[in-house]
Amino acid sequence: MSFENFVQHARRHPNALSSDERQQLAAGQQPSALFIGCSDSRVIPSQITGAAPGTLFELRTAGNVVPEYAPGAASSEMATIEYAVLQLRVPEIVVCGHSHCGAVTALTVAGDGLDELPALRNWLGTDGLTGAVPTEAVRTESKRHLRAQLDALRGYPFIRDRIEAGELRLHGWFYEIDSGLVYACPQSEDDPDFLPL
Repeated sequence: MSFENFVQHARRHPNALSSDERQQLAAGQQPSALFIGCSDSRVIPSQITGAAPGTLFELRTAGNVVPEYAPGAASSEMATIEYAVLQLRVPEIVVCGHSHCGAVTALTVAGDGLDELPALRNWLGTDGLTGAVPTEAVRTESKRHLRAQLDALRGYPFIRDRIEAGELRLHGWFYEIDSGLVYACPQSEDDPDFLPL
């Protein structure tokens, strides 16, 4: 699809919702979940979930990375998580990893594939990676990477507090681009492998 198609769609967009629906959205938002996903153009949160406007608060980052909590630190990612959890009071957080992830592939298969992208390399980090990995292991590494992002979220004190109060639940999803299936991340290392939703 060309950029001109995007322009034409943007011109038609005001007719996508009724005036009443637009006014309701303008009055505020009460999303049902925070969806943390990869910036990959093939991963479309509203398409995967069927979310209507105003129901899904989204945070998209390279490699669906959740920065570790650091008191006093500031980043747009941490600010987005904080706003969703403390201000919007979302009851659910979904971290969605996916197959064929360029970020995970660059770190695992290419190893040094990020030499010309130092900001991306630093953002993704290399902790826990063992260097070059066979291509068939990228999917496994992507699932391990997803678990690491869930662990990072559990390190946020305000998330931990709301989980312990029974006000918030964390979910890990793994989206297979080639099949369209979405899998649920096991709640612990002892649970079975990822199972279809």
